[in-house]
Formats: sequence, structure tokens, C-alpha cells
Amino acid sequence: MKLRTKLWLVLVLGAMLSMALFVITSVWMGKVANKGYALFQLNPLAQSVAASLEQQPELEWNVLKRTLDRAREQHPDIRWLWIDDQGQTLYDTAGIHPRFTFRDIAMLMQDMPGNYLRENDIPIITPTTAGGQSYYLLLIVPASAMKQGEIYFLIRTMTSLLTLVVPLILSFLIPFLLALWMFFSINKRIRRLNQALNQLNIHSDSPDVQLTDSSKDELGQLTQHFNSMTQRIRNQFAEIQQFENNRKLLLSNLSHDLRTPLTTMLGCAEMIRTGNYRDQQELQARAKIILQRSRYMDKLLDQMLDISRQDTAGFAIRQANDNLSEIVRKLAAEYMMILDGEQIAFDVDLPDEDIHLFIDASLIERALRNILDNAIRYGKQGRYLGFQLTADGTSVRLSVSDKGKGIPPEHQARVFERFYRVEGGRKGEGLGIGLAIVKEIVEAHSGSIELHSIPDVGTQVRIMLPRYNRETRIAEAQTV
Repeated sequence: MKLRTKLWLVLVLGAMLSMALFVITSVWMGKVANKGYALFQLNPLAQSVAASLEQQPELEWNVLKRTLDRAREQHPDIRWLWIDDQGQTLYDTAGIHPRFTFRDIAMLMQDMPGNYLRENDIPIITPTTAGGQSYYLLLIVPASAMKQGEIYFLIRTMTSLLTLVVPLILSFLIPFLLALWMFFSINKRIRRLNQALNQLNIHSDSPDVQLTDSSKDELGQLTQHFNSMTQRIRNQFAEIQQFENNRKLLLSNLSHDLRTPLTTMLGCAEMIRTGNYRDQQELQARAKIILQRSRYMDKLLDQMLDISRQDTAGFAIRQANDNLSEIVRKLAAEYMMILDGEQIAFDVDLPDEDIHLFIDASLIERALRNILDNAIRYGKQGRYLGFQLTADGTSVRLSVSDKGKGIPPEHQARVFERFYRVEGGRKGEGLGIGLAIVKEIVEAHSGSIELHSIPDVGTQVRIMLPRYNRETRIAEAQTV
């Protein structure tokens, strides 16, 4: 069943049930809470007692007394008086027996509706005939014995009926029309939201589906959530597509990067196996090639392992108070030997005082190696490599610079992304995750990394680490 049909059924059934409930509860509450005599009940009551006396062939005093006393027993709140046509009370259940004049009778009936509304005693006079004589039966009902609320509709013509029915219809019709307007409004908004969901397409080239609903109610909030959800889904789909493209590129690069050194290694190994080399020097040269290519392949496998670790749990940081200056000196000495014979000027700048930081020494060393390897690989034509460590009162800066061909401005903002390689073809080596790993290591130490490059002038990568953190202060306090 459609929602619109359900709403129609609820609307109609609700109106019918509300009217039935109104009638039932009004009658029930009237009987329970509004007890007493109603005006329309008193005249028939008086007429029934008068009729029983009229049926007597002779109206004797005993019969009169017995009849009125029985009526008093049945209705103890009512005072019963039997009056002749001269105004003399023949019997009074209250035992007073007053004499009435015409003026007294007129005063009893004067301003009758007003007396009733002012909670005065209510007199009811019923003329009757018994034994050929005229009599009057007077009922006096105290205000406390009357109903506390009564509603009467007196209709003499159809015109007067319309004056009652038309306002009644309007009073019921206006809430119904308001409910109907609300129903159509809500149904329209729900239908529009449903159509938007059917049109939703997560592909990046599909038109963006956005709904406009300025209302602050639940449907308006749902519309805002829908707009936010569609934007998040499209963004996530774009990220998934980018990740899938990067994965395909990674597999392509990895197969190429493994196949090329493997081919070289197989050729050198075959030459050594067959003894097809000129002398011992050529043999050592071929063995050196196999060793270099093996190390390169081992580095690729390490990068693949890094990708797997980052996707599962990230880097496990094990910080300790370490000598950062000593780490830089060790790397500088190692890379001096690597650059020996490469005709590259290696400029190392260290402060005289050792710098101690609360770091994971192995991860920081690994990040510095990645930056130094990148600078040598892509900037060696500049014949310069700079390695600098500086510090002030709040931070420590590590920078690696070269004077190579640099990085174009349009690529600089993305060099720290995974699998991103500045080289458009197959000129570069690696999988394009070196600087991404560096950035994650630095951010894990609450630091930051920056790249500044001018094409054909040089490139500098700068790492900033906080000088003092809570662990450093604790270590220094323990030392003191």
C-alpha cells in the first residue's frame, strides 16, 4: 500500500473516530458527571403524577396524600404541592400548606430562564382536572438537584437549521482542509525526495542531485542529510576510483621495476655461469651489478611492505629520548661514502651542541634516507647535496636540498601523495610512496614537512619537529 493511500485512510478514519468518540464521551460524561434533573424531564414527570390523580373517580384527601407521598419517595429532592383553583394548598409534601394568589403564581414564573441560570429554585406548574374541578400541581425543584449544564437546540424552520448546520460544517471542515493541505505538502516533499534518490548516481560525470528545502522540521533535516550524503558518497567514490587507478598504476610500475633489473641480473648471471668475461675486473663489475639490482629489488619489496603496514595499522611509534645530531652525523658519514667518486658536493651543516629529542630514531632515520635518496636520484645533475640541522627554542628543522632540475609548480602540491610520480613516463624509479611515507612519519611525531622547488634552480625539503613535548620535559626533569 502506498504512503499516500495510508495517509488518506488515516485521515478519514481519524475524522470518523473523532466524531464517534466525541458523541460517546459526551453522553457518558454527561451521565456520570452531570447528574440531576433536566428541564425537559420535569414537565413529563408532573404530567404523569397529575394524570394518575385525574383517573380517580373521586379525589379524596387520602388518595391525594398517598399519591404525592409516593412521588416524594421516588423523587425526594422535589417538593410537591396540590393547589385548588382558589390558590389554597390542599396538600404539601413539605407540610407548610401555603395559600397562593395569582400574583404569587406570576412571581414564581417570572424571569424563569434567568432564575434557572442564577441557580434559583425551579417551579413547574401543571394544570389538571379531577372530579370536575380545576387543580394545579406545583413542583419546586432546588437548584442543587438540577443538572449543572444543559444544551438545547430549538429549530422551528429549515432556515434556522441552516444557521446551525453551516457553522457546524465549517468548524469541522476547516481542520479537515488544514490537515489535507499538510498532507499534500508532506506528500509532495516525500515524493521529491524519493525521486532524488532514484536519480542519484555516484559517477563523477553524472549531474549532481541537490534538493532545496528551507523547512526546519524532520523532512527538512532529512533533505539536508540527503544532500550531505550524496556529496560524501560522490567524494568517496572519487577516492575509490583514484585508489583503484593508483593500484593499477602500482602493479604496472612494480612489474616494470622488477622486470628491468631482473633482466639485467639474469644476463650478468648467465655471463658468469658460462665464463664469458674477459678478466677478473669484468667479473667483479658484473657481480656488482647483480648486487646493486638485488638491493634495488629488495627496496621495492620493502616499499610494498610499507604500503601493507600503512593500510592495516599505520606506523607503530616507539619514542625515546635520542640524540638527533648523532643520527644526522651517521647518515652524513654513510652518504659521503656513497657519493665518493660521483663528483657531487656534499654540504653538511650541524650545530655544535647536540640536539636531543623524544623520537622514534629508526623512523626518523628512515624518513631522512628517503629524502636523501630522492635528492641524489633526481637532483644529481646539479652536483650539489645539502644536509642541514638547526634548532631554536621551540622547534628543530631538518632540511635536504639539491640544485637539480626541480619540480614544476603544478606537481609540488601532490608530491606527498601515495603513488604520485612527477615523471610522466618511466624515467623515475620506485613506486611513488617515498615522500608519502616521510610525511606520515613526520606527522606521527607531531611535526610538519614542506617542499620548496624552483625548476632548473633547486629543491629543498624541510622537516619541522617540536623541540619540547610532554615526554621531553619529563625526561629532562628526570635527568636533572
